[in-house]
Amino acid sequence: MTTTIMRAAALALAFGTAGQAQTPAARSVTITVDASRSTGALPPIWRFFGADEPNYATMKDGRKLIADLGALRPGSIYFRAHNLLNTGDGTPAFKWGSTNIYTEDRNGKPIYDFTVVDRIIDTYLARGVRPYLQLGFMPQALSSAPAGTAYQHGWRPGFAYELIGGSWNAPPRDYGKWAELVYRWTRHNVDRYGADEVRHWYFEVWNEPNGPSYWTGTPEEFQRLHDTAIDAVRRALPDARVGGPDVAGSGGAFMDAFLAHVARGKNFATGKVGTPTDFLAFHAKGSPSFVDGHVRMGIANHLRGVDTGFAKIAAVPELNDKPIVIGESDPEGCAACPGAQNAYRNGTMYSSYTAASFARIWDLAAKHRVNLDGALTWAFTFEDQPWFAGYRQLATNGIDLPVLNVFRLFAKLGPDRLATTSSGEVSLATMIADGVRGTPDVAAIATRDAAGRVAILAWHYHDDDVAGPAARVRIAVAGLGGAPRAMRTWRVDATHANAFTAWKAMGSPIAPDADRYAQLARAATLTADAPQRIETRGGRATIDLTVPRQGVVLIELEPGVR
Repeated sequence: MTTTIMRAAALALAFGTAGQAQTPAARSVTITVDASRSTGALPPIWRFFGADEPNYATMKDGRKLIADLGALRPGSIYFRAHNLLNTGDGTPAFKWGSTNIYTEDRNGKPIYDFTVVDRIIDTYLARGVRPYLQLGFMPQALSSAPAGTAYQHGWRPGFAYELIGGSWNAPPRDYGKWAELVYRWTRHNVDRYGADEVRHWYFEVWNEPNGPSYWTGTPEEFQRLHDTAIDAVRRALPDARVGGPDVAGSGGAFMDAFLAHVARGKNFATGKVGTPTDFLAFHAKGSPSFVDGHVRMGIANHLRGVDTGFAKIAAVPELNDKPIVIGESDPEGCAACPGAQNAYRNGTMYSSYTAASFARIWDLAAKHRVNLDGALTWAFTFEDQPWFAGYRQLATNGIDLPVLNVFRLFAKLGPDRLATTSSGEVSLATMIADGVRGTPDVAAIATRDAAGRVAILAWHYHDDDVAGPAARVRIAVAGLGGAPRAMRTWRVDATHANAFTAWKAMGSPIAPDADRYAQLARAATLTADAPQRIETRGGRATIDLTVPRQGVVLIELEPGVR
C-alpha cells in the first residue's frame, strides 16, 4: 500500500464518520405531507453515473457494480466514461483508459478495431445500463500535439493535477478522419445493437473543453470538433440523441459562445445555421475543506454552480426548453484524488450530502423552469485498491458504500412530487448563499405513484462532519383516504446499510477473509424494518421516528391493507 493511499485511508477512518455519534438532546422537527396534492413531476435525475476509467466496467468488481446500477431501474440507467477513443491496450490506470479503436498503418490508412469498446458497451447493456456516449479523447494517430509530446499522462494520486495532460487532449490533425471515425463507430453500434437501441443513447463530444486539462485547442476548434462529430453521428443514425458540451462548471464565456454557435452560428460541417442539439450539459461541483480537525462540505458551491448553469441556458430563447443533464454533479472535483478534505467519502457524510443536494437541484430546476433530465454522479469503483481507500466511489472491492444505498432509496420514489414542508428545512436561498453551517437541514421529499403508494424521503444533513444531536421527527400525512396502510421504513446511517461501520468494528482488516467479506456484504445491504400497519383517521396518519445526524430514511406507505 502506498504512503498516499495509507494516508487517505487513515484520514477516512479518523474523520469519515465523525458526525455519526449522537448526543442525548434530540431536536424536534415536524414534516407535513399532503398526499392528495401534487406539485408536479419529479424526474428521476439520479439515474446517471460515470467514471474516468472505462475499462473498470469490464472487470470483476466493475461488472458487479454495473449490474447493481442497472437493477435500480433497468433500461433507464446511463453511464458516461472518458477515454473511450484512446489508443492503448485496454489496461486501466487512475484517470485513464483505452480501447485502441483507431490506429493507422505506415501509409496513414485508418485501422478500426471495435473489440475493446464493444466489450465495454456489451457489459453495460447486459446489465440494464445504457451508454451516455462520450466521443473522446483523441487517438494517438490523429493527435495534432507537437512531436515528442507524451500520449498517456503520468498522473497518479497525490501528483499535481496539471500533469494529467498529454497528446490525448489535442485537436485532430485531420478533421475528415475524425469525422469518419465517429461515423464508423456509430454505424457499427447501429449494426451491432440495432437502431431502436442506439437511439436511446446520449451522444456528446469530449469533456470540459473550456479548460486546458482536457482541451488544448481554441473554443472555435472545439466547435468544429463538435459539429463534425455530431454530423457524423447523425449521418449514421439521423435521429440519434446528440448534445453537449459537458463544460467544467457553468462554462463562462466558453459556454456562452457555444450556445450561440449551436443556436444560430454557421455549422462547421454542413455550412447551415446551427447544430442539432437534443440536450445541453454542464458540470457542477462542491468544494469541501478541512477545518478544525474535520471535513466541512461545500454544498453552497455545488448549488451555485447548478443555479448559474440553469440561468445561462434559460437565457437562450432557442435552447431554453432543451433537456439538461448536469454531466458531472458531485461534492468535489476529482474522484481519484485523496486528501483530508475528501475524507467524507466512505461514510454517511457522502450519503446525506447526496440526499440533501439532489433535493435542492430539483428545486433549482423548478425555480428556473428548465427541463432537467439528469444529474450525473461521477463515481464508480477503483478495481483492486485497498479497502475504503478514500476515493469517491460507490463500492469498494465489491462491497457497496452507504451512498449507493441512497440511490436505491431514490429509485423507490414515485413520479409525482407531493406538497411537503419541514420545520427543520434550510431554505434554498440560504443553502446557496451559505451552505448548511448553522442549524442542520432536516427536510423531506414525498411522492406517489399510479398505484397510490406514498414514499417519503427524509434526511438530516450538516456541512460539518462533527457530532450532533439526532432529530426527533414527526411526519404528519394528510390525503391518504380511509383505508389502513402498510408502512415500510428503510434507513441509511451509521448502523444501517453501512459496511464502513462494520469494517471498522472488525479492526479495519487490510484483507478480509471470505467470512468477513460476507459479513461486510450483509452490513452493506439495504433492508426494510419490519412492516407496520398504519391506521388512518380522516385520511390522516402520524409517523414518529428518530433520524440521526447524517441519516437518510425512506418511508413507504402502501395502500389496500385490510
